[in-house]
Amino acid sequence: MKIAVYPGSFNPLHIGHKAIIRYLTADMDFDNVYLIVSPKNPLKDNISAESARDRFEAACKAVSRSGLKVKADDIELGMPAPQYTIRTLDALKEREPDNDFTLVIGADNLANICRWKDYERILSEYGVVVFPRKGTDCRPVKENIEKRFRENGMVCRIAIADAPMVDISSTEIREGIGKGADMSGFLM
Repeated sequence: MKIAVYPGSFNPLHIGHKAIIRYLTADMDFDNVYLIVSPKNPLKDNISAESARDRFEAACKAVSRSGLKVKADDIELGMPAPQYTIRTLDALKEREPDNDFTLVIGADNLANICRWKDYERILSEYGVVVFPRKGTDCRPVKENIEKRFRENGMVCRIAIADAPMVDISSTEIREGIGKGADMSGFLM
């Protein structure tokens, strides 16, 4: 099966995440999407790893009522810190050797992917699907990375999704809730 691996804090899951999941399964023909609830991003300091189990349980509830081909996966919750993406992908491949896994990231992450542990393996062995983010043009970044890989005789798999952009973030939702606003229309 062709599986899209979509990691994140999902604090909370929202309509932007749902649109990406729908696009992956309907327009890109992935058989399923695995939402990987990350305890803590090694490159970000803004979330507590202690909230991971609660975020995972909330993701399970959201996924169960979504009607989409998606499952919440807690594989990173049992892994030692830091939870590097390459370790997660390798663990998924070991657990499900017959599946093909592709990483899902936002355009802002492609700009920083060269800072990721073993990013060359991620791009050559698994590949990435990149979704648009407001204020980020990832095409020049993609071209530069592909050029470097070609010059070194390496394979690089980067697909840019031609998907509509949903202009909402988990941070905006949390801030709205904190101010007493009804943000339920944005939640998945």
